[in-house]
Amino acid sequence: MKFIVSSTALLKQLQLLQGVLASSNTLPILDNFLFEIDGKQLTVTASDLETTITATMAVEAKDKGSVAIPARLLLDTLKAFSEQPLTFSIDGKHHGVEINSEQGKYKMTGFNGAEFPKSPVLEGAAALTLPAGTLAKAINKTIFATGNDDLRPVMSGIFFELTPEDVRFVATDAHKLVRYKRTDVQAPKSASFIVPKKPLNLLKNALASSNADLTVEFNENNAAFRFDNTVLVCRLIDGKYPNYEAVIPKSNPNKLTIDRGTFLSTIRRVSIFANKTTHQVRLHINGSQLAVSAEDLDFANEANEKLTCSYDGEEITIGFNSRFLMDMLSNIEAEHVILEMSAPNRAGILLPGEAGEAGEDILMLVMPVMLNN
Repeated sequence: MKFIVSSTALLKQLQLLQGVLASSNTLPILDNFLFEIDGKQLTVTASDLETTITATMAVEAKDKGSVAIPARLLLDTLKAFSEQPLTFSIDGKHHGVEINSEQGKYKMTGFNGAEFPKSPVLEGAAALTLPAGTLAKAINKTIFATGNDDLRPVMSGIFFELTPEDVRFVATDAHKLVRYKRTDVQAPKSASFIVPKKPLNLLKNALASSNADLTVEFNENNAAFRFDNTVLVCRLIDGKYPNYEAVIPKSNPNKLTIDRGTFLSTIRRVSIFANKTTHQVRLHINGSQLAVSAEDLDFANEANEKLTCSYDGEEITIGFNSRFLMDMLSNIEAEHVILEMSAPNRAGILLPGEAGEAGEDILMLVMPVMLNN
């Protein structure tokens, strides 16, 4: 089996796929990329059994066949080449791989492609089509709020909630929550599923440069994301997602509006002086003045800053984890933000002060930290 391919084009595809590779695999064959040639089309696959990415590209070839090539060795080799055509010759009997370049030739041991696990076939799958950029933005806006608790696996992914009216992407770790809603995308019928964090991070990177439409296919166990010349198939998280709507307070009479950049910079400075366990910052709002303070009693460290703001509500003192606030403020693009509160022991809601893209609706919720007076 023989084929000719551009060194940089192949490297670009493999760098997208290498994110799937696990540092320690139960099956040694998974340390390889699966190369499949059929006519003038090369299909390259990487998998960790949970997530599988397949990319296709045009090559010069006449044969048909497959081989598994060691991933790290191939990546390191391709990175050392400038742009040039490379000729791959594969020994069908012993699976040896020889690469010929302008500079010389390189031999490596390949493996039988038939041993590589097959990608799952989605039977009885429903489908949804949306712009790749919309999904990339939804992942970017929500993934930071996912949890890392092994005891609550449903919270370690993003909840996709599809309805005929809109599509919602929700992430929470029980301390903070983000709901990203798109009213410009509708599903044929209502459905929901939870996608793990690893494939979403891979998708986020892959979609950054794509302007194509993306198709999501899903059944009870798996989801497949198809875009450009790439297919990502992943196993879904099994379980029931918590009723997130129940924790969003409906009545929030106290509304603070403030410049997002100024607020974020203040919290960054003040939080340096916060307790290293709770990361607590205290907000005291009265009239048009917001006082942001933090203290670490163990070291007698404290910081105070005052900001002007627009405020409608009663005087309130409320504590938040500064890390959560900084994460949220960094993921809102608006010039101003609105913080809605009801009481010092109830969740605060963070909203963009100005409308974003058409059809976009974002809500962030952060649980308070109990104040130690």
